[in-house]
Amino acid sequence: MKSRLGSIFSGSVGNLIEWYDFYVYSFFSLYFAKAFFPGSDPTAQLLNTALIFALGFFMRPLGGWIMGAYADRQGRRAALMLSVLLMCAGSLVIAVCPTYATAGWLAPAILVAARLLQGLSLGGEYGASATYLSEIATTKHRGFYSSFQYVTLIGGQLLASLTLLLLQRVVLSGPELEAWGWRIPFFIGAALAMAGLWMRRNMAETEAFIAARAVRKVSRPIADLLAHKREVALVVGLTMGGTLAFYTYTVYMPKFLVNSVGLTKDTATLISTVSLFFYMLLQPVVGALSDIAGRRPVLMAFGVLGTIGTPLILSGLTATKDPLTAFALVMAALVIVSGYTSINAVVKAELFPAGVRALGVALPYAVAVSLFGGTAEYVGLAFKDAGHETWFYYYVSACIFGSFLVYALMRETRTTSRIDRD
Repeated sequence: MKSRLGSIFSGSVGNLIEWYDFYVYSFFSLYFAKAFFPGSDPTAQLLNTALIFALGFFMRPLGGWIMGAYADRQGRRAALMLSVLLMCAGSLVIAVCPTYATAGWLAPAILVAARLLQGLSLGGEYGASATYLSEIATTKHRGFYSSFQYVTLIGGQLLASLTLLLLQRVVLSGPELEAWGWRIPFFIGAALAMAGLWMRRNMAETEAFIAARAVRKVSRPIADLLAHKREVALVVGLTMGGTLAFYTYTVYMPKFLVNSVGLTKDTATLISTVSLFFYMLLQPVVGALSDIAGRRPVLMAFGVLGTIGTPLILSGLTATKDPLTAFALVMAALVIVSGYTSINAVVKAELFPAGVRALGVALPYAVAVSLFGGTAEYVGLAFKDAGHETWFYYYVSACIFGSFLVYALMRETRTTSRIDRD
């Protein structure tokens, strides 16, 4: 038990650090957008930084393929150590990246390269982390333990938001943040990633991987994965609406509160930070609920409430100028999204056998996140720029409904888990 908890802690803390490194870009883009993209239109500047954010996601399928296959061949621990090392390199490059004023278009090119490296890292981190936490957990509490992947994922966002809040309100002025202060969180991220690498060196390998390695024949990652086409399609379908909703209400929300609702940057950051904290605490609660009630009922609750509630919540936000009302609406949205985020990792891991589990979780998930989650911010800003912002609300709702149909038709993975058969 002690070894299991220690390994879960090490894996989870490393996961938190990786997500901090990745999301700090989005939280601080309000301040560094003009440093890389000249012009006077803030929406256009944010569109450019959002496009680079989305490009990082388009590397995630490649990262999921390479790192997922590596995790299935060399072990979950080895893949988790490699992914955090790559994330460290990407953060360090951004921290020292020149601005447009000093390097011209070379500056955004370097920024893109660093984000692509981080996207490659994160594509492997998700699959290896989800697989590791699901395999090392006990059967009766697998939903609870695996929910800590999103506890740490949200924790990474929260840490990024708290870093911004601290710099905004205590350490630096707005002009200082725009001039050079935005570099600080990337230096912090690189240092934290090295700490995560040190912690992961003593993680125990999972019994499921050890058993699978003992009987493995010649490794053919993609060919082996394609023997499970139905499960691959399920991962894409069940991810589509959930990942879009998640990135809408977390990554895009601070900008939405400033750019569409009309709140100040400081107020938007405070709302996002507090709501993320409560959202993080919800994950193990809903994960434990899935151990009792099953995965499908929890997913279907998200599907129904998300489909109906998304246009109402986003429209309600644009109609209010009251920070407390805005916080309540954002919190309501995050309660709904918890039905997906708390258990999506374990549901995917339960679909695949150990020999292709990390790849099966990582690759189709990364494809869905690249198409829907990573583009949420860009699509939202593009609709606003075109004068049809409300179309984005119904786009999110339609994608959630598509995933709801998958939840309604899929089997209950808690009682048919492939992990228990390994």
